[in-house]
Amino acid sequence: MQVYDLIQKTVRQKKLMKSEMQFLITNFTNNKIPDYMMSAWLMAVRCQGLSPEETADMTLAMRDSGEILDFSEIPGATVDKHSTGGIGDKTTLMIAPIVAACGGYVPKMSGRGLGFTGGTIDKLESIPGFSVNLSRQDFYRQIQKIGCAVIAQSGNLTPADKKIYALRNLTATVDSIPLISASIMSKKLALNADCILLDVKCGNGAFMKTRESALALAESMKSTAIAHGKKCSAVITDMNAPLGMAVGNALEVREAISILRCEIHNPLAELVIDLSGQMLALSGMGDLQECRCKALKALKSGKALTKFAEMIAAQGGDASVTDHPEKLPHSRASRMLFSDKSGYLASVHSEEIGLACLELGAGRTSANSQIDPGAGVVFLHQIGDEIQDGDVLCEIHADSDVLCEQAEKRICSAIQITEMPVPELQLIDCVI
Repeated sequence: MQVYDLIQKTVRQKKLMKSEMQFLITNFTNNKIPDYMMSAWLMAVRCQGLSPEETADMTLAMRDSGEILDFSEIPGATVDKHSTGGIGDKTTLMIAPIVAACGGYVPKMSGRGLGFTGGTIDKLESIPGFSVNLSRQDFYRQIQKIGCAVIAQSGNLTPADKKIYALRNLTATVDSIPLISASIMSKKLALNADCILLDVKCGNGAFMKTRESALALAESMKSTAIAHGKKCSAVITDMNAPLGMAVGNALEVREAISILRCEIHNPLAELVIDLSGQMLALSGMGDLQECRCKALKALKSGKALTKFAEMIAAQGGDASVTDHPEKLPHSRASRMLFSDKSGYLASVHSEEIGLACLELGAGRTSANSQIDPGAGVVFLHQIGDEIQDGDVLCEIHADSDVLCEQAEKRICSAIQITEMPVPELQLIDCVI
């Protein structure tokens, strides 16, 4: 079997057989295929695409390049959630304990943030003492005992994906739907939960800017999951405005705690209830409406908050933050941004807010960058709210007044206030 022939087949849009895909992925992972040949094949995929069958075969080959987890000892269906990432996306912090409080099992491996998108692991590490590094046995044990655990991606999971992604990043082949799908789903299949909920973000603050591209990615990932025996649903959600009121690690944890304490009810809280219901339904715990009611009950009864505290304590963190969120890290400087006119909050450009938070110190410009866990922005109004001249639009937090001042212009330019009323943002576009 020759790599040149496989490149030619993809260029000519002829399907690779499963054995050919396995040969390509395995030999590249084992350093038997040079980067320049794999780069040529990746560019061929970027230009010509892959069939659903080829995408599924590539995903499987990448999954099989490393460790596959085994939750067979868990006394119920396990359910994982993947979000394609967005500004202020803190849903895992609430969904995992809500689903666990309803009797579900949520094993979750999450990543750190890079660039302007925040990482769930960074948010959890802003909780004093919280450890995102558990041994496999401790991970399994916590899922069985508490129902949820969120840890950093570690070990020998999908080494093929790590190597291929590094090459894609250098060869302008990142924005290929089959390659994105295979990358995401290889990790999901290696985690090996019984059910998978896909939250595909769409809008100016998401990787998929258009509804069409978001739907195409969702369909590709869902068909791959089903091809490998997983129950799977996908939800297209809006990322044209930051998700929730807070953007920044500790600030987002504080907002998640407020929602779990039922102190605030905003579109993010509604999304969390809906996604939790979807996960419970996938787990076989009732129809969608019943499961949504279960999720809402777990939230209102305080059981979800208690479960979050249990998860924090089990992972070495200070569980008292659920009662005393003031124990979370604070930045040394803060600044209020005031409105200079009256009207209605029409839009908040997600990507610009993400870039502003990066300037404030809440994100990373490289894998080794240090972050300020207390930095970020907290909005005091939601899309559709009426604004009066002089109202505080948001609070800006950073390590210094200079950083706050530098980010203020960018944040101000991202906010649009109009004279005419605008509807409240609807976060769920559709469910697949």
